[in-house]
Amino acid sequence: MRLLDRAWWALVSLGFRLLYNELAWTYDAVSWIVSLGDWRRWQRTALRGLAIPPGSRVLELAHGPGWMQIDLRTAGLDPVGLDVSPAMGRLARGKLVRHGLPVRLARGLAQQLPFEAESFPAVVATFPTEFILDPATLAEVYRVLQPGGRLVIVAAGMLTGGGPLRAALEWAYRITGQRGPGPDGLWPESLAARFKAAGFRLYLAKVSYPRSEAIMVVAQKP
Repeated sequence: MRLLDRAWWALVSLGFRLLYNELAWTYDAVSWIVSLGDWRRWQRTALRGLAIPPGSRVLELAHGPGWMQIDLRTAGLDPVGLDVSPAMGRLARGKLVRHGLPVRLARGLAQQLPFEAESFPAVVATFPTEFILDPATLAEVYRVLQPGGRLVIVAAGMLTGGGPLRAALEWAYRITGQRGPGPDGLWPESLAARFKAAGFRLYLAKVSYPRSEAIMVVAQKP
């Protein structure tokens, strides 16, 4: 059984790696399908947690195909994006150019941010992988945030209501490790405590939509 478990999770990890790299061009379509069209709505939930004035700089971790960069720019903010995937970098750059927007993207790791201390009033991540819980990531985010700054994470989106399709998608989320063992399918308390250990004050909010809800985490630097 352990061998089968290891084989299954190796296959899941391979699938995600391909989605973020060689198959990055399918990311938008896959995201739309697995959310029944609500993916972008869930992403934009992050804008509700920022609480910063227009013109403020915002760092987005794991910018992916670039949609959140466009949302942040449209909201009157000055975003910078970072992602480790060169394929996602190309996709995001293409979107920004087509929309006539500035391209401010960097390739790198969240655990080694190439930015000065206290250079952002806010950091955003939508549907990040486990890197966001790495103590090295949290330490780096704390370092680049200004006092009182916020790390805003859209941690999960959940389909509500009945129906076999929604039930099947929720089952798929669970068997691929996208539902945690903690409350609301998020992270266990032991992992959430890492934010507090890193010096953050932690807040959790649910944002409801007509057929789904998004879970937003706000970690604030004192």
